[in-house]
Amino acid sequence: MDTAEILKKVRQIEIQTDRLVSETFAGEYLSTFKGQGIEFAEVREYIPGDDVRSIDWNVTARTGVPYIKKFNETRELTLMIACDVSGSQQFGSRSKFKQQAAAELSALFAFCALQNNDKVGLLLFSDEVELYVPPRKGKKHILRLIRELIAFEPRHTKTNLNLCLETLIKVQKHSAIVVLISDFLQTVPSFEKAFKLAAKKFDLIPVRIQDPLEKALPDLPLCLSITDPETGETDERCLSDGALNRQLSQFWASQQKDLEGLFTPCKTEPILIDTSANTADPVVRYFKRRAKKIRK
Repeated sequence: MDTAEILKKVRQIEIQTDRLVSETFAGEYLSTFKGQGIEFAEVREYIPGDDVRSIDWNVTARTGVPYIKKFNETRELTLMIACDVSGSQQFGSRSKFKQQAAAELSALFAFCALQNNDKVGLLLFSDEVELYVPPRKGKKHILRLIRELIAFEPRHTKTNLNLCLETLIKVQKHSAIVVLISDFLQTVPSFEKAFKLAAKKFDLIPVRIQDPLEKALPDLPLCLSITDPETGETDERCLSDGALNRQLSQFWASQQKDLEGLFTPCKTEPILIDTSANTADPVVRYFKRRAKKIRK
């Protein structure tokens, strides 16, 4: 992909996403993710009913009058986007590859953060950390992240979710919203421990991107060479082979059960993205569900 094409795609995503965020997402994002930090505002005289734990004993001793410290909640948040760029992301049977869906989704979150003056960082991973961009503010920074998501060429093809999560825990010292984007095809035990630790430290949002053809092959009188994009292994299979679809169905059912067994106890609600459908709709539904829970 040459520079002109990259810039064109970045611009397309910017226009589409900016409009969506302005019309739909910014308010939902704001009501869903509230600031958790506090900053000192002032001291004032104690009023009966104030929390005695807020008394400023130094000022009280100096003046002889009880004073308390007042704090304000800080709204500024940090959003970290951790995106799988392994070989399986270069797959798509309908309108887009998983990689494109991931870029669109990342742009939605990033522009929401921009509208709310939050910092955004990026971590791209395969079976190693391919790229880490520390969190910063500003539109220029956001466009750079989108450009990386569209055009980055990873060195490796396999996946290591465990390494990704361990890296985030190490480099992101403070609390953050972490959007973890992957197809989650790895066995759950291989990253379970790191996921649980990350879920305790961060507001962790797993986003699972999938393609319809991964779950069921069309029943056609064709035999094809199927290559695993991560291992490079090739196998010739016939699409009319019912056993193959049964294997796929069993794998997806087992993987879904294992992921639910991880996500539910960690209280991390996943967002499911289908490459054949609109990327924004599941995110809108997710924001609305979370905002509704907060209001209860």
